[in-house]
Amino acid sequence: MDAVAVNEEGIPYFFKGDHLYKGFHGLAELSNESFAELDDHHHLGHVDAAFHMHFEDNPDDHDRMFFFLDNKVFSFYKHKLEAGYPKDISEVFPGIPNDLDAAVECPHPECANDSVIFFKGDEIYHYDLKSKAVEEKEFKSMPNCTSAFRFMEHYYCFHGHMFSKFDPKTGEVHGKYPKEARDYFMRCSKFSPDSDHVERERCSRVHLDAITSDNAGNIYAFRGHHYLRKDDNDTLTSDTIENDFKELHSEVDAAFSYENHLYLIKNNNLYVYRVGEPHIHLDGYPKPVTEELGIEGPIDAAFVCEDHHIAHIIKGNQMHDVELKVTPRKAGNERPIGPFKRVDTAMCGPGGVKVIIGNHFYHFDSTKLLSTARSLPEQHKVSLELFGCDH
Repeated sequence: MDAVAVNEEGIPYFFKGDHLYKGFHGLAELSNESFAELDDHHHLGHVDAAFHMHFEDNPDDHDRMFFFLDNKVFSFYKHKLEAGYPKDISEVFPGIPNDLDAAVECPHPECANDSVIFFKGDEIYHYDLKSKAVEEKEFKSMPNCTSAFRFMEHYYCFHGHMFSKFDPKTGEVHGKYPKEARDYFMRCSKFSPDSDHVERERCSRVHLDAITSDNAGNIYAFRGHHYLRKDDNDTLTSDTIENDFKELHSEVDAAFSYENHLYLIKNNNLYVYRVGEPHIHLDGYPKPVTEELGIEGPIDAAFVCEDHHIAHIIKGNQMHDVELKVTPRKAGNERPIGPFKRVDTAMCGPGGVKVIIGNHFYHFDSTKLLSTARSLPEQHKVSLELFGCDH
């Protein structure tokens, strides 16, 4: 990758050549479709570096996305080029050289002061946003970065197809790095032959598509072409969706469990499997979601709480209830999903409801508390607290 930056909604933008990948899946698009003015000033073949600035002390720069190309810097606000840009890098960031390789913001206290870290070869520059002072550093244990970004309060240096997680103050790399970026940050159906599937799936930064737990307490977490299973003894196993749920092939939109069956939703279809080894696909399925649940797809998330017969269906920022004992089923009791604009997935267990967005989840003691909440509860890490990944 040439550059990585996170937009105002926390979605990573990966730049390679004249193309841009938004998030962790989907087709690439030309960068100039989202940032047209880049092409007005340069025939865009690539960008050298990019980052998203959060610095409320300077409203003119706060919440802007900065791009670096040769000796110029571009400032975009909501995908529109700011007046007066592009400017020379030396004018906006004095002391920072041209032809950069990477850049990443580093807010206090993760750095000593609110800063931006710039990379050029093995030269590292810490730029203090308030004082504009530049401190040159030496990151001995890190490879030269072709791009870098901050995600979920961690710092990542990309080099080729590999990446390393580093300490922004010292450049120290802890743990088993480098790792294969296509295993952790990209949704690739085929991974490197040395991949540890369980390790990848439990530690991946790519958001989950769907998650549910069955009556026996087994958790099923679906992501792209793979799924992770955690049994009631906390043993983790991973396999391809196609291998265990061959009718689905890949990419589940939502999942819930009910009376020893897994209900898996993909596009506008509902697939039902009897829990067991192997999972048995019920005859007559898939069936249309509208026919089985009385609601139009696509669906973002679904869950059923223990000893209840109601499927809670989330579409956008609304939640609907479907009484599963009633025929024909239909969705009702539409209401907001508390403080969330959107969710990736959700699940219900004995302790309450977990709403998952990105690599974080939020816990609510009941669906009523979820729908009436006005502020976000404490944030928890999916990879650490659900799957025991501590790096």
